[in-house]
Amino acid sequence: MHTLKKFDLSGKVAIVSGGAGYFGKPIVLALAEAGAHVIAASRDEEKCKNYAADLNQKGLSVEGRYLDLSDESSIIDLASATNSDHKKIDILINNAVSREGFKNLNEITKEEWEKSQQINSTGLMLMTKAILKFMCERRSGVIVNVGSIQGAVGPHFPVYGNTGMTSPVNYTYDKWGMVGFTKWIANYYAKFNIRANCISPGGYGPGIAESIGDSEFAVNYKRLTPMGRFADDEDIKGPIVFLSSDASSYVTGQNLLVDGGWTSW
Repeated sequence: MHTLKKFDLSGKVAIVSGGAGYFGKPIVLALAEAGAHVIAASRDEEKCKNYAADLNQKGLSVEGRYLDLSDESSIIDLASATNSDHKKIDILINNAVSREGFKNLNEITKEEWEKSQQINSTGLMLMTKAILKFMCERRSGVIVNVGSIQGAVGPHFPVYGNTGMTSPVNYTYDKWGMVGFTKWIANYYAKFNIRANCISPGGYGPGIAESIGDSEFAVNYKRLTPMGRFADDEDIKGPIVFLSSDASSYVTGQNLLVDGGWTSW
């Protein structure tokens, strides 16, 4: 097969949780540009449908659907409806994350911790379990979990300086757990021809450069990143397509760092 053909996702059906969010939008766009039919799903169904409509006008195949990761019935409904409508689910991108109650350990309450875990841990597990049911039936599938550099190294608190910003304890817990979960899925489900990998981006967010300007954090972050900048929408698209496609057919159980070199020092 020609090398470029390995990246082609034509005929594939993909689900992206948090499909209209910060990472979700470029992920959905990347998969659709590579030829996949993409379901962008989140609690903000209208936002997902509006984004899908925008991409449809550009000739891309995208639909918006409702998904609440704190509600198991919502997860099962989305998985079952997608499989029923399209007769398969080839790709799952676990991208959604709840940032509610993100605090330092001395500040967070038991209730805030558990509310965060309901989506970022339990929701991740239930979503993956629901989709794997259909992937196992076809003995084929790809799962990509969207992590963070905070799941690869310990928080570098000095980077925040006196800005009042921090790296929340539950975010670090969630993202390290995601990497371990990814490896478990990869090893257990390899016998079903299912691959699972994690992608861990560095500092990113639409308009982040404008919103924080030349703040102490921005200056420190860029100084401590070999490539000297924050990530943008284009930086996540290639790695997502790579891990979702046959171009990575012998890659599983890995955590791909997309961080401009932050973790390479």
